Amino acid sequence: MYARAIAATTTALLGTATLLTPTSDARVGDVRARPAVVAHRGASAYAPENTLPAVDTAARLGFSWVENDVQRTKDGELVVIHDDNLKRTTNAEEVFPGRAPWKVKDFTAAEIARLDAGSWFGPAYAGTRVPTLKQYLRRLDLNHEKLLLELKNPELYPGIEQQTLKLLGNEGWLGGRYSGRLIVQSFDAGSLRTVHDLKPALTTGFLGTPAKAELPGYARFADLVNPSHRKLTKGYVTAAHALTGPHGRHLRVFTWTVNDADTARSVARYDVDGIISNKPDLVRAALNGR
Repeated sequence: MYARAIAATTTALLGTATLLTPTSDARVGDVRARPAVVAHRGASAYAPENTLPAVDTAARLGFSWVENDVQRTKDGELVVIHDDNLKRTTNAEEVFPGRAPWKVKDFTAAEIARLDAGSWFGPAYAGTRVPTLKQYLRRLDLNHEKLLLELKNPELYPGIEQQTLKLLGNEGWLGGRYSGRLIVQSFDAGSLRTVHDLKPALTTGFLGTPAKAELPGYARFADLVNPSHRKLTKGYVTAAHALTGPHGRHLRVFTWTVNDADTARSVARYDVDGIISNKPDLVRAALNGR
């Protein structure tokens, strides 16, 4: 019943979210082409980050794009969590007191599945679990959502690019009805280049702010360059848009993490293609009032 309710609510609301996503032929600088708004780690201001409740909250708010972080357990399971350790967002210290420093890579999937990943955020979320990537993808599918997936700390997990792509393929996310619903990003240029080489058709994004002179090199394997809003300028966005990415479109820019109305309006004036936010509803309201 709950799942059907979420799906129905999402279907009704996605029309609103679609208004925030520029169409493929929208011109740079066209005031009618608003940036896509991406719910950072799900709607993480309102539910515990990178959990299924955060995904569901983003859907209820009417947002089709969500961002997440992927890492790997000791026994090879891909899980959705931001930090490379379990301390901040789970009760790992309490459940496994002798296992410091509580690194994700030192715990099995079964051990991580025992942890409470919601109580730190609020008592209403007690018992929320760290989702596996497979569980996360299936919830996104139920909610008709799109995914900005970050390969987190790939240097800790050799081969995570191939493993993630295999899972995405097995779950049907590399084509067909999922076309246009997935972007893979990373702070690690080498990791992102590997993803592009393995799946050239996949949309990819580099997290960071390369120098303008370096952007042509990134445009060979990245469709987007995604900097912090604190390092963003109108000139930087213009320089990116002047380049063509690997799929024949201008190099796009999604900026993070924008959580106030003034910053949202400011970066929108730079003609960014996307805004990543813990409070996507606040960003939407700011853009609607522009």
